[in-house]
Amino acid sequence: MQQEAAQREREELQHVQWRPRAVSGWGVPQLLWYLVFLQPIITEVHLRRRNVQFLFIRFSAWQYEGTDKLWAGLVTTLCEGIRHHYGALPFSVYSVLGNKPATRQDCCQSEWHCRRRVCLGLLGLLAALGLGVGLLYLSLGGHALGHGSPNGSLLKAFGGAATTLSGSGLLMAVYSVGKHLFVSQRKKIERLVSREKFGSQLGFMCEVKKEVELLTDFLCFLEIYQRRRLRVVLEVTGLDTCYPERVVGLLNAINTLLSDSHAPFIFILVVDPSILAACLESAGNMKGTADNGYLFLNRTVTLPFSVPIMGRRTKLQFLHDAVQSRDDLLYREITRKLPGDARGESAQLLAVQTQAGAERGQSRIDAEAARRIQEALFCLRDERDCLYEYVPDNVVSMRRIVNTVPITVRLLQQQQQQGDFGGPTPRQAVAWVVLANQWPCRLSWALQCLEDRQQTGGAPEGRARLWDVFRDNSRELHTMTKALQNVLDLDGDPELFERFLGADFPFTVAEAQSLLRCTVNLDHSIRRRMGLIRAVSALKPPSPPKSPARDAPDAAHRTNSTSRAPPSGRASGQASEGHHAGDLAHRGKLWPVACALFRPGQSSPGGP
Repeated sequence: MQQEAAQREREELQHVQWRPRAVSGWGVPQLLWYLVFLQPIITEVHLRRRNVQFLFIRFSAWQYEGTDKLWAGLVTTLCEGIRHHYGALPFSVYSVLGNKPATRQDCCQSEWHCRRRVCLGLLGLLAALGLGVGLLYLSLGGHALGHGSPNGSLLKAFGGAATTLSGSGLLMAVYSVGKHLFVSQRKKIERLVSREKFGSQLGFMCEVKKEVELLTDFLCFLEIYQRRRLRVVLEVTGLDTCYPERVVGLLNAINTLLSDSHAPFIFILVVDPSILAACLESAGNMKGTADNGYLFLNRTVTLPFSVPIMGRRTKLQFLHDAVQSRDDLLYREITRKLPGDARGESAQLLAVQTQAGAERGQSRIDAEAARRIQEALFCLRDERDCLYEYVPDNVVSMRRIVNTVPITVRLLQQQQQQGDFGGPTPRQAVAWVVLANQWPCRLSWALQCLEDRQQTGGAPEGRARLWDVFRDNSRELHTMTKALQNVLDLDGDPELFERFLGADFPFTVAEAQSLLRCTVNLDHSIRRRMGLIRAVSALKPPSPPKSPARDAPDAAHRTNSTSRAPPSGRASGQASEGHHAGDLAHRGKLWPVACALFRPGQSSPGGP
């Protein structure tokens, strides 16, 4: 936008003779003269101007999240930004003495018209002030010479009245300018917001609207004075971190500021559209208006711009910048001051010698850690390596990965010093950090399945691939999609996950277990939640108890049918068993259930 403005400025100056007027430095007195004595006129020449100047104002919605009305913070930031850019004095003078730009229908090309009323009024006040001072001087001079007369008293009365009236008029103008100079629009709006029940006041929105209109008229005056178009660009960030009601209020404020077709405002919303649409749909006061948040955004946003996918060179440059910004994690200078007490030089030298061995050992450890960290970060931004392809385009995620790598490498180094000398390499460590950052849900599921198999005694071999463990249990994860929906949303592209673990970085079970002890960027509560859901789903519901009254006839029927087929010896046994079953069924006991489970040819519990 700045380049476009500079190009338009050069093209415009090639066709005209005039130059833009300055509003700072030695141009301030001329600006004040125009503000007081001249009336701006919107002419055809002004409307045809193509040169433009952009004024950028940043508004972070997160900074005003604690306020009840987020849109009030937007308006105050707008007023404060313009006041800071052009100075407090010109805006204060315009608030008291300025006049709204007018439009003339004739063919006059003059952009300025003399304000005769202001000139005549100021001349009248100055004349009255001079006349009053002169009359007072004559009356006081007559008293000094001893020529006291009624005329002298009359002159003194008229002189005092003229001086008082003219002086009070001038002082009121100066007082109003000074009041606007020290009490800005931001303080006015904050004072209105701080009042109790300000939302129920009838004229509150009217007062805010007046302040915004005054700001718009001032910018229009400056457009004619500077001989260029002015556009105020508000960069709204952090809107996707606010409450839905605050988001709706801010969008309504933006629509209010843009309701005027000639308003010199451009709003750039740096947000995630999905989050903004969800806020609009969940807001209680937008029911029926924004049931579909995306349709509401289409009615509001006039130029949708989605940031394209980051290219290879751009991503590598961002990774390089992120690594360069964390140089403090690569090197750590060991500087320790010697004790400065009253001991002698020999005692100090002895203390230094005793610490020399420990410091040399720590220096070697730090040097080795710095080398490994450098190697890991180099693999992350190496163009010949494929690891950078799995890094997301989000700059915040890049910084998270870069900030996590030094900690992971240091923990891995300490683990290897304790006995695991053949552990993972720095490249594997940074790849594991990327894996945990990009697919926390799928990685947690694979680790949880591996832990459950170890607890049941069926752990896979250390050479088995972690991808095989995930693939064998992927169907079970699919059944838990509804319960783990919020966690699954954290994962990136599933195809990239398969290529990452299956081809480019085939971590084994042993390597995963070794790296897990050094992992700091994986939320372990995800694994605990998965383990609980998996344990609950593995429970089998108990079979419901059978009714004794319904089982007694079946038991008796089975007893009678089986007593005919076997020999006489077994028939008596089955008959007695059926007798006992019917007797117990008559008493309402649960024994018929147990008796019904016996097959023909089995002896009863009470038999011989």
